[in-house]
Amino acid sequence: MKTTTGAIGTARETVAELREALARAGITLPSLGLDVVTLAAEPPRPLVELGCCTVETARLLAAAVLPREEGRS
Repeated sequence: MKTTTGAIGTARETVAELREALARAGITLPSLGLDVVTLAAEPPRPLVELGCCTVETARLLAAAVLPREEGRS
């Protein structure tokens, strides 16, 4: 049971960290959370559900993840 609680707790913390990092980049993923189906496994192997987003948000994500080209800001 301790392992189960630990895995889910760690997953929740990770989602919170990702939500905060995205917010700092000006990005909001409304459906961000844990995939509940993966929490039901024994032991649970939580997956992070990013969910759907607008084209604008997808572009912001791409810009945030891709390295900037030199000479461009």
